[in-house]
Amino acid sequence: MPSSWVDAILAAGAVPASYVPDASAGRTDLEGFTGADGVEDDELRTYCVADARPLAPGAVAFLDGIEQWRVVGYGGVTPIVRGYVAAAVRRRGPDRRLRTAGEVSRELAITRLDALAEPLRRALAESGVAVVELAEEDAGQPTRAIQAARRELERARLAEERGLAERCLAELGPDEWLVVDGVLSDSAALSAHRRAIGVIKSHGAQYFEGAELERALTLPAGHRTSVFQPRSRGARRAIYSWYLRLWPWEGNDLLYGLLRVEAHADAATVARASALSAWLMRERSPLSTPDARWDRLLYPIHDVETYLRSRAPRDVLSHPASRLPRTGS
Repeated sequence: MPSSWVDAILAAGAVPASYVPDASAGRTDLEGFTGADGVEDDELRTYCVADARPLAPGAVAFLDGIEQWRVVGYGGVTPIVRGYVAAAVRRRGPDRRLRTAGEVSRELAITRLDALAEPLRRALAESGVAVVELAEEDAGQPTRAIQAARRELERARLAEERGLAERCLAELGPDEWLVVDGVLSDSAALSAHRRAIGVIKSHGAQYFEGAELERALTLPAGHRTSVFQPRSRGARRAIYSWYLRLWPWEGNDLLYGLLRVEAHADAATVARASALSAWLMRERSPLSTPDARWDRLLYPIHDVETYLRSRAPRDVLSHPASRLPRTGS
């Protein structure tokens, strides 16, 4: 059954809809050239990590989040989006089993209230659902409004992930690490912690040009680049970073099996970059199939996503058949 607030807006006159945006879209981090400063080397180099002794933490906490959404109705031409965001931490101790150590979830409506008729505004207010407002300039053309809703949902997910990650830091044991699916640099607490690392699967931000860019994107499997410091972007904090190739890209794509790692900006990070990389190489197994991103998706992160999806509302995403035309026969 649909969420009660969706029933309320339909009863108040919203035209029902079943448009489901592309659920495979990842973090919308497309950016222009930002640049980086060499830390380990003046010029970007590559290092084989095959012979490095992997870091072997006593325990590891893995954190990831999900977002699900659909357009459930229209007030005139203004879409009303139902969104669901969730995040979880799954902890692996000496017995190697992953267990849930914390989770958060939230449902929200995304729309432009002053573009809706009064009965719809009243129905949303009385339902108690959290409403995220679109900016006035995004509320006219439906396609633009839907794209803006996607960005708002991403912000909501990232906020839940960041809050949960920062709470997890306070509970880490003395030999325990936190692995976050995404950047550390959006959080002062995560950036400052010496046993937190971020693994980034998308590569919209560009830190190098020319030969250094080619060196980073043609990195052989089982190799990492030099540690570098991305130049500050807005409110993001200083961190160290490097690229790591999990699987051979030849015959596939330049970004196949390529991760970017973020860690605390200090000399210890540089000293153990190869050990950290060798550890992450081990986390490839077992394979994260059938996920299409398996070449860049560490298995414990895949486990967190699988857990979260198993607990998500079943009716947020509609069945493809719901968009078939009704013939009346």
